[in-house]
Amino acid sequence: MKAVILAAGVGKRLWQITQHRPKCLIEIGGQTLLHRYLTSLRSVGIHCADIVVGYKQEMIRAAVAANSCGVRVNFLVNEQFHRGSISSLWIARTALDDDAIVMDADVLFHQEILRRLVQSPDENALLMDDTVKQTGEECMVVVEGGRVIALTKTMPLHYDYAGEGVGFLKVRQADASHVVASLKTHADREAWQMEYEDALVGFFRDVKVGHEKIGGLPWTEIDFVEDVTKAERDVLPKL
Repeated sequence: MKAVILAAGVGKRLWQITQHRPKCLIEIGGQTLLHRYLTSLRSVGIHCADIVVGYKQEMIRAAVAANSCGVRVNFLVNEQFHRGSISSLWIARTALDDDAIVMDADVLFHQEILRRLVQSPDENALLMDDTVKQTGEECMVVVEGGRVIALTKTMPLHYDYAGEGVGFLKVRQADASHVVASLKTHADREAWQMEYEDALVGFFRDVKVGHEKIGGLPWTEIDFVEDVTKAERDVLPKL
């Protein structure tokens, strides 16, 4: 199993911080998010990671060169990093040559969260924080009939239950072609401004994707400056 880390974006909503460094190099408690990712991957037995870079990629390359935490890292370059995240996952489609954990690069999380996804009995799976209800920007894992039907900020009319997605997706190598086909539908239309989550509707339709509930475990996505404060104040002490 390998990791595919999407770290190419600018992080415009965090511009007062990201004008100086990529989001994955934000420090929480004296360690960058990227360092924490690589350490966590190593702890669950994942020793290979493909990182999609773009914005200020030289800083990410230098950080990995200084300390890869024992993980073999390969870089994929998204030259169009100002586009939506679908462009990064599209670049990474060639990296889905093994069972993979696709990871957004802006989450501070307890290692048990990653372990729960890796060890999930579902060969394709998402993480769901079932304690969170949508109030605005949350990207929700939506379940109906025992399977994930959407990962989206736009809720469908009919579903059984939902919870916030953590930003990590486990994909079985044998089903990677369905991920690629789902993305290709939108890539062919050059719908590059969309987020990859909404481009996976075809994947969820064609492949049974399960979910692991992680409500109660500490984590936070870092999109806004106040999220950095939350990470340091509320999440870091629980890691």
